Parts: sequence; C-alpha cells; structure tokens
Amino acid sequence: MQFDLNAVETATLVFIGTLVFALVITVFMMMASFAALVLVGVGRLAWFIAGTLLLGLVRGINHAWDLLVHHASRVELPGDFASDIAAEMMGQPAPSCTQPGRWLHGERVKTS
Repeated sequence: MQFDLNAVETATLVFIGTLVFALVITVFMMMASFAALVLVGVGRLAWFIAGTLLLGLVRGINHAWDLLVHHASRVELPGDFASDIAAEMMGQPAPSCTQPGRWLHGERVKTS
C-alpha cells in the first residue's frame, strides 16, 4: 500500500508542516545555546589558565626578588664602599651645608 498525499486534507498538511517547522527551530535554538555554553566554557577556561599563569609569574618574580634581597643583605662589600657611593651621588655640597647652623624660611637659625 502506497501513501498518497492527495488523500490528506490541506489543514492536516499545514498542521504537520507547522510542527516540522517548530521542530527545526527548536533544534536550531538548542544547538545555538549549546554552542554558546561551549564558547562560554572555553572562554572561562582560557581566562582561568591566563590568570593562573600570570599569578604564577608574579609569585615567581616576587620569590626571586625575595631571594635576591636576602642574598644581597648577607653580602659584605670590601672597604668603605658605601661612603664612596654616597659621596659620588651627593655631588657638591650646598653653601649652607658648609656653615654651622641651619636655615629656616631663608634666615639662619643658631644651633647650640
């Protein structure tokens, strides 16, 4: 027995077509929402990985800096190195520094 669409009424065909169209739209929306969830998940995973890597990098730099500072605090420099560096960095003293006393608002204040 063959199926003949001529025997089916037009209203029934319209109803079946509407159901098929609704099914196609539903499948499309389900696939689009699934793709959006996948993209959000991938984005969140990428953000988590980038954040973890940056946090690890910062902690590694802080740890290396801490080791460097602790190592530098244990090193003793030979001679009078600190005063030589201070003298080089200060340059020529100001004229007010060569005379005893201090200056306040442009006037000299005597110190005892």
